[in-house]
Amino acid sequence: MKSDSLKITILPLDINQSDLDSNLRLIEQLVSQPAVKNSNIIVLPELFSTGFIAEKEEIIKYAHSIDSEVLNSIRNLSQKTGAAFSGSFLCNDNNKFYNRAFFIDPEGNETYYDKHHLFSISPESRVLTGGNRQSPIINYMGWNLTMVICYDIRFPVWCRNVNQQFDIMLVPANWPNARKYAWEHLLISRAIENQCYVVGANRSGDDDYGNYDNLSFIFDPWGKTCGNVDLSTGIVSANIERDFINDVRRRLPVVNDADSFKIDVR
Repeated sequence: MKSDSLKITILPLDINQSDLDSNLRLIEQLVSQPAVKNSNIIVLPELFSTGFIAEKEEIIKYAHSIDSEVLNSIRNLSQKTGAAFSGSFLCNDNNKFYNRAFFIDPEGNETYYDKHHLFSISPESRVLTGGNRQSPIINYMGWNLTMVICYDIRFPVWCRNVNQQFDIMLVPANWPNARKYAWEHLLISRAIENQCYVVGANRSGDDDYGNYDNLSFIFDPWGKTCGNVDLSTGIVSANIERDFINDVRRRLPVVNDADSFKIDVR
């Protein structure tokens, strides 16, 4: 079913470290909130089910596959709410461990992307395997979407919207307040240069790496904040319009002057 408008909602979970059941219960509570009603896409933070885990033994214990009960719960919620769900999780794929993004829609269609740029000044790059391909373009309700994860957003070539292939970029993240200025302005830059909506779905709360509150944003193709924040839950939602993005691209057709290039995946 195509639609000229979408409601996108971010659930900025205060992730309970390594507690899969508790995090799933929290999602179930949040999707029942009035702010989530009539959402078409619901975006969860990076590593929504576990938080970031630095120790290999703990990763082995808590990482799960795409066939796990955790992902089955997301599939069930998608069917129950009629909304597509996106986010990332700690994935065990044949005993290799990835930070894997997903897009699961109510019709049962599923798309995955493994984080390519692992954060080299943290243990992430030592304990996880980086993905070696860009996110495929996802068509949902007549809109084209792509996914990147957190640190990926620092690399504009990786995020480049070649020939305006996508309209929406989903960015699940665990981005701490200490680097708030960079996070917000990188999201704005990706929105402006790609002439697309950018959804920065950050977690909330605290962990060993910092505080994450109030860092979830939705930016329009001009780089301006759109949507509303529910003050009682922190849920961020926006109604986005096809006419708006078409108008931006028509008024400023930068695609006509864009460079052609090929990404060298290392």
